[in-house]
This record gives sequence, C-alpha cells and structure tokens, in this order.
Amino acid sequence: MLNKVNNLYDNHEFNDSHYHLTNYIQEGPHIRHHLKLMGDKVGRCAVFGMPLHQTWSYMISGNDAPKYYLDSDAPLYYYSYTDAYIAMQFLSLTDEEKLRFDPLINGFNCVDMYAVEHIKRVLRNFPGVFTGIGEFTIHKEFVSSKIEGEIASLYNPALDCILKFAGETGLLVLLHNDINKPFPRAYTKNYVEEINEVFKKHSSAVIIWAHIGLGRVVRPLAHQIEILKTMLEEPNLSHVYFDLSWVEVAKYIAGNDKTARGMANLINAFPDRFLFGTDEMAVTEQKKYLKIYYMYEPLWKRLTPEACEKVKKANYTRLFDNAKMKVRKWEKENIK
Repeated sequence: MLNKVNNLYDNHEFNDSHYHLTNYIQEGPHIRHHLKLMGDKVGRCAVFGMPLHQTWSYMISGNDAPKYYLDSDAPLYYYSYTDAYIAMQFLSLTDEEKLRFDPLINGFNCVDMYAVEHIKRVLRNFPGVFTGIGEFTIHKEFVSSKIEGEIASLYNPALDCILKFAGETGLLVLLHNDINKPFPRAYTKNYVEEINEVFKKHSSAVIIWAHIGLGRVVRPLAHQIEILKTMLEEPNLSHVYFDLSWVEVAKYIAGNDKTARGMANLINAFPDRFLFGTDEMAVTEQKKYLKIYYMYEPLWKRLTPEACEKVKKANYTRLFDNAKMKVRKWEKENIK
C-alpha cells in the first residue's frame, strides 16, 4: 500500500514533514479540508496537534481572548487530548486517504517520568495510527518559560526515557530545541554541546531536529553552517536529520544569497539528511499553506536535482516508511 501511494503521488512537488492540524487554542479545520489544501502539490504530510494550550486568563486579558502564545502573558499547559483528537481525525479518512498522512504523538509532558506511559497508552488505544512522536519542545523562545510546572531541560532523565522508548519502538522523533538563547549575551552559553550529547546518547532513535535550532529571534550562530557540517560528519550522529521548516527559518536561509548558497552547498554534500516541512498551523487556504515552500525558492534553485528530490520528497518517504514498519511490528508484538 505504501508503494501504491508513493507511486500515485510521485508527481507532487513535496512531502510535508511538519504540520500542526490545530493551533494554540486547539482549533483547526478538519483533516479532510487539509487534504484538499494538499491537492496535487503535497503528496504526504506528517500531521500532529499542538501539545500546548494557551490559557485565557480574564484577570490578564479580560474579554480579549488570546489565540497564540504571544497574545497573552498567561501560561501554557500541556493538552494531552490532542493525540486522541488527531487519531480520530485520521480514522475518519478512507484507507487510501490515510496513506497520505503520518500522525505523530505529542500530547505528553516531557518533564514527566510518566510521559512514556502516555505514549504507550496512545499506541494501545489507537494501533495502526501513529508513526512517531513530536513536535515536542525542550528549549523554545518565549514558550518554555510560559509552561506551567517544571521547565523542560536536555538534562532531564524523563527526556532520556522518551528517546530510549522511541529507539525501542522505531517511533520517529521530531524534537524542537533552540540552538541558542533568545537574546544571548557574551557570557551566556548556547545549546550546541548539550544537544549533541543528547543526540549521541540516543543513537538507537531516529531524530529530526526541528528548524535546525532556529526561531523567531533565535538567530543562526556565527558559524551555524560549520556547526551543522561537523554534526553531519560525526559518525555517532548519523541517526540525526535536519528539518527545514517555519517561515521564520526561511527568512534566515533564503533571505540572502550568501546564506542560501552556503546551505545549498551543505545540503548538496549531505542530501540524505535534510527534510522540508511547512510548520504551518491550522491553515484554511492553500495559498497560505504553500507560501513557505515558495519562500525557499532561492535554496531550491541552488540544489542539485538529486538533492532537491531527496529534501523535498525521498528522505521523507524513506524515514516515515521505515518508522511505520517498525512501529506496526512493535504494536503487533506488544498490544494484546
């Protein structure tokens, strides 16, 4: 069946490795509407909800209801129902339509040692649905400090448990961790060393680093491309892949000729390690959904035909198909 859908949509322009069906107040169009937005442009889509919900605190914003995490100073909280919602949306599709989506689990608290139990529970209740976990966040500008309770950390053993379980089951991991502080000072330390340690520790898990660590105000490091090249050359990091997604990241990568050329040279040298995703959220119009794809045009035109094909489509197909096969095997062996 996977070969069928891959062949059927071989003429599409890209696969989307990063899409949120819902927003920060858990609203969004039905998955069938998103299928219409994909049309003949997008073959397959890694789909997941938003693991966090923005609180509407009347004492902070009154009748002005926030819809995004920057709309209010009120906290965010983990919204575990998102996984059941995504599963039910997926299960409403026909068998052929399902082949175009790869749902991920992300409604868990990544500082909770019970997080793995949540993931297991989702797999048991919705076998045959999920392919991976993510996008979930450790360090993220303006978000991490807004989440109620303990702040996530790369040193937390709960994260080790999550990544260890992903390695055991074959669940693909889409992890967000900024490469640096939002407004770094000369005396502050970036997260490069920490993230490398975590990745190396969990070599059995296939990990996709979302946005290559960049954000709205988390700018590329002075030697960002050299840092990525070092990671790509490291044998102990061969299980780590890099996600080119989000409109803010496109501004860095494709915003000037020097950066676009530097990233293109890197991708051309390591074409098997990058995937494209939109990181759009609950969109209702195809024009808005495809906007970020066309923003990357300065990068696309500098890639070799082979690299372009792999980043846009083939790497997605390989990673998600392999993960799906392993997770279905785990489910067969562990779910009675």
